[in-house]
Amino acid sequence: MSRPLEASDQQAQRARHSGDAFIPQPSDGFVVTPEVDRITQRSLAYLESGYPVHFAGVPGTGKTTLAFHVAAKIGRPTVLLHGDDEFSRSDLVGSSSGYKKSKVVDNFIHSVLKTEEEAREIWVDNRLLKACREGHTLIYDEFTRSKPEANNVLLSVLEERVLNLPTRSGPDNPGYIEVHPDFCAIFTSNPQEYAGVHETQSALLDRLISIQLDFLDRETELDIAVAKSELDRSEAERVIDVVYRIREVLPKAERPTIRGVLAVARVMSTRGKSPSNSSEFFLNVCWDVLVPVACKADDERSDELQSQLADIIEDVCS
Repeated sequence: MSRPLEASDQQAQRARHSGDAFIPQPSDGFVVTPEVDRITQRSLAYLESGYPVHFAGVPGTGKTTLAFHVAAKIGRPTVLLHGDDEFSRSDLVGSSSGYKKSKVVDNFIHSVLKTEEEAREIWVDNRLLKACREGHTLIYDEFTRSKPEANNVLLSVLEERVLNLPTRSGPDNPGYIEVHPDFCAIFTSNPQEYAGVHETQSALLDRLISIQLDFLDRETELDIAVAKSELDRSEAERVIDVVYRIREVLPKAERPTIRGVLAVARVMSTRGKSPSNSSEFFLNVCWDVLVPVACKADDERSDELQSQLADIIEDVCS
């Protein structure tokens, strides 16, 4: 994949910007395997049918990267939101930022003085409102980090295709806007995470088509490792096989992701070293990168995992 499982900031920088919106550009480095293509085509079918898509999975399963890939396939301007515990409704749709006051003095007739004053509210649009009005693609990354109260505004957007703006109602504003027919939304979340996230309201989840993303298949991870490092395929296979064996001895929440694969492969290629059972450097890199901190802090468990890792490397590389 393009920038597999890393933050999307550089992808956004590569895009053509237009205010808050940008058009994601397909990356030459994106590794498309049959499984990735199947998920992409299903997602596009849902979005084209008017349904928002939700990529759910643990960190390192490519949720954000895949969201950018799908948005690039759509080809329309895209706005990006990152879930935030401090978000309120106004952070999504906009709010009043003050008033503009004007005064007209009419002294056309010397003996008559007329004055007229008018105060107008100054409203600042935020990204969700702009996306709904202009028909942009919305990527809402880790949306469960925002409070449900803030995300409630999405319910009418996704179901009735109406964005309610009660605080903006007035003589010139009906208090709502109709959502543009081209508007579509891609959400990502990590359902297994508990720190810093909120339980999503059932009403919102019921409006999304959720696709559960798990660890990538072996061939996809191997293709990514070869594409993103200078290791040859046989060397990358050793790294992949070590990672797969380590995953077997760790609980799912502690298993290394594709980020770990890339880190080991890049460090080995940068140092010009080959993954082998005689390389102490390879053993140390695997230990530092692939074994979670919680395991290292437990002396008894740490000794056991060190022994298991050494046995795995010996077995894989021999």
